[in-house]
Amino acid sequence: MRILVADDDIPSVRLSSFVLEEAGYEVVKIYDAQGILQAVEQNNPDLILLDVMMPKSSGFDICRQIRRTSDVPIIFLSGRSQLQDRVMGLQIGGDDYLVKPYEPSELIARVEAVLRRRSSDILNPSSRLTQGDLTLDPVEHKVLFADGRAVELTPLEFRLIYYLVKNAGRVLSVSQILSKVWGYDYEGESNLVAVYIRRLRSKIEKDSEHPRHVITVRNLGYKFEV
Repeated sequence: MRILVADDDIPSVRLSSFVLEEAGYEVVKIYDAQGILQAVEQNNPDLILLDVMMPKSSGFDICRQIRRTSDVPIIFLSGRSQLQDRVMGLQIGGDDYLVKPYEPSELIARVEAVLRRRSSDILNPSSRLTQGDLTLDPVEHKVLFADGRAVELTPLEFRLIYYLVKNAGRVLSVSQILSKVWGYDYEGESNLVAVYIRRLRSKIEKDSEHPRHVITVRNLGYKFEV
């Protein structure tokens, strides 16, 4: 599988590329923001490692441009660990956010998790699912309501709501959600689930502050209520 590594820090690119190539991946290296979009079009990567802080154009801006035409998985790389940066990266379409410096084993684990999530049948459902007044359309990644409304979700948002709806009435822990939806089990990533739960509520709940479907069960996790 082909991974595009885009970072203006040459030593960082060399290290990441070495680790990925040792793990059996083909690597395309890009050192400036200007060449990324063209490289994506020409090389059709299976995944992109994208540095956030690059001169002239940030990784966030580049991600927004990529998302206009492609849903290729994107993992942000950044020396900035603030929550607002991680939230921003996820909100604009990133699949994961890895803080520098990172261990080679963690890089490989994150890459494998994102690729496994993309290729797994259970995380890319092919059949419609209905609970109460809500139907999930996996072809167009839409939530269809009985009153005729339709809400479009990102692929990751759709996998999350699909997993919740498929287990309607059952409390799912953060670690269960991370394992099934994200493909890995890092307790330190609990904020990741909370960020996406908030995004789901803002899209499918009539009142996101008082949700009727996606419910928080204090100290236990989340569940979907019909």
